[in-house]
Amino acid sequence: MAERLNIRQAEPADHGQIVGVIPSWWGGRDLSYAVPRLFLEHFANTSLVMEDDGRMVGFLVGFMSPSRSEEGYAHFLGVDPAYQGQGIGRHLYERFFELCRQNGRTVVRACTSPVNQASVGFHKKMGFSLSPGDGESDGIPFIKDYNRPGDHKVEFIKRLP
Repeated sequence: MAERLNIRQAEPADHGQIVGVIPSWWGGRDLSYAVPRLFLEHFANTSLVMEDDGRMVGFLVGFMSPSRSEEGYAHFLGVDPAYQGQGIGRHLYERFFELCRQNGRTVVRACTSPVNQASVGFHKKMGFSLSPGDGESDGIPFIKDYNRPGDHKVEFIKRLP
């Protein structure tokens, strides 16, 4: 990773910038509803922003599960398409894994849409396993109607060493 890139703790003030880039970073899909401001208000200490000379090029919104004391949850990860393939997502996840270990967590969970094949492939490369589901698409198991009808999700789990 180039020296000009740095990872910092997210702040509530980052919210506008994060939701502002989501549609363009996801090829026109507006998933900004999935990152409400409350995540950066209540989980800023476990959420991260990657910057290139002060410009946001990646972020990870994550938290330590309050009801599953051994788990951390990576809720949303985004990387500027111009920076994809440069290790930004991997570095954000590695820092989040470090935060999880510091907080006594041994498991990290995440999920994505089954249509997001790039995300599925990335999580597999990061050492996540796919959790079983009640549906399948192109060999990828998913949970039907995860948040609402038609909103299927692939769940991932990673055990930290």
